[in-house]
Amino acid sequence: MNRKPLLAGALSCLMLLVAGCASAGPRTVTAPDAPRALTGDSPVQVSWTDPAQFTEIRTNSNRFEAQSGNWVYQLADSLRKSAVKRLSPGQTLEVQITDIKRAGDFEPQHGPRTNDIRIMRDLYPPRMTLNFTLRDAHGGVVQQGTDVKLIDMNYLHNGGLRSDSDPLRYEKRMLDNWLRNLLPTTRR
Repeated sequence: MNRKPLLAGALSCLMLLVAGCASAGPRTVTAPDAPRALTGDSPVQVSWTDPAQFTEIRTNSNRFEAQSGNWVYQLADSLRKSAVKRLSPGQTLEVQITDIKRAGDFEPQHGPRTNDIRIMRDLYPPRMTLNFTLRDAHGGVVQQGTDVKLIDMNYLHNGGLRSDSDPLRYEKRMLDNWLRNLLPTTRR
């Protein structure tokens, strides 16, 4: 049996796999090449500081799970989409997220099989700190906030979730509530 074609085929597959992984983007929110802002032309600009400094990652007993995925980008994107719907024509909103602590936490003290299970308790509400500037159609500042702290202490008891399967549902609802207060009526 000639093994050269088999070896060449396996090597080709491995090279494709490595190339695919390299182009797939960041695997963690703390990766050096992970984005730190949403791109694109929009009246809502969202950026964030280094996620490695976020409470979610610094204080978590399971840092691997806490930094896995692209959840910071997903929260920023959800914030942008919700805000765009609420802005008056010509208004712009700039938001910089400076800290995030997601709802729930890991409790490894319950044994090795619970290391990667996020436990939801009243004790672990979602929290976020941000800076923002809301401008009118002429560029004038309508409202501004620095180190604005968002928290949803009743996150387990509030209704109106978008989806029970969205792992960021509590954080997204907290952002939606903040936007409802900042931009009280839908103007579009």
